Amino acid sequence: MLREYHKWHSKNLDREMELLTFGHGGARVIVFPTQSGRFYDWEDRQMIQVLSRHIENGWIQLHCVDSVDPESWDNGGVDPRQRASRHLQYQDYIINEVLPFTQTKNDNPFVMAIGASFGAYHSVSIGLRFPQFFNRIVAMSGIYEIRPWTGGYDDELVCQGNPYEYIRGINDDAQLEALRKLDLIIAIGQDDPAFQENEQFSKFLWERGVWHAFRVWDGWAHDWPYWQEMIQQYIGGPESKD
Repeated sequence: MLREYHKWHSKNLDREMELLTFGHGGARVIVFPTQSGRFYDWEDRQMIQVLSRHIENGWIQLHCVDSVDPESWDNGGVDPRQRASRHLQYQDYIINEVLPFTQTKNDNPFVMAIGASFGAYHSVSIGLRFPQFFNRIVAMSGIYEIRPWTGGYDDELVCQGNPYEYIRGINDDAQLEALRKLDLIIAIGQDDPAFQENEQFSKFLWERGVWHAFRVWDGWAHDWPYWQEMIQQYIGGPESKD
């Protein structure tokens, strides 16, 4: 399996950023780590191993990015607007730097964003704001209401990084149409503390006419062994949209 390490100074973030690429071709997959996680987490947690057949056959190419959560939502030392601003800068880094980089490695037009837990949040958050850049979003055991990370503070800047509210405020018909073309897969355990939040977020999506697959797993289902099972099931997309 082809494995490459890359590092460059991000203009959008004004800091060094690292990532790992796995595979030689296929759909380009942006992999977000869990909360304040690192670019090597999926490799360390055997997620790459369980997807080895997909990668080696050239069906997918994974680009595992680093997070800046300690500088954004997890940074309790700055006010919520600064946290939100850093998060949006991170999304600019993904759109304006990472995606063009992946095209230099592989020009496959099909692009996915995937992640688990807080990585699922990142996948959905960027997919809602920039649906024209993605074809499929796979969000496993995610959270979609960001205000617990702002102490309840809310404004337009925070809303841009809050899927729970952002989806309800979209007024751009072209953006909504782009969202309706996404393969959006949301998987959550029935006993996950975030289950009701996921269920409500699903309702918000339906209210805006955004088709998606809402998949409920038995039990808690919020850990790496469950995500290993989920990703194998959903990396190719749902058989149908519910």
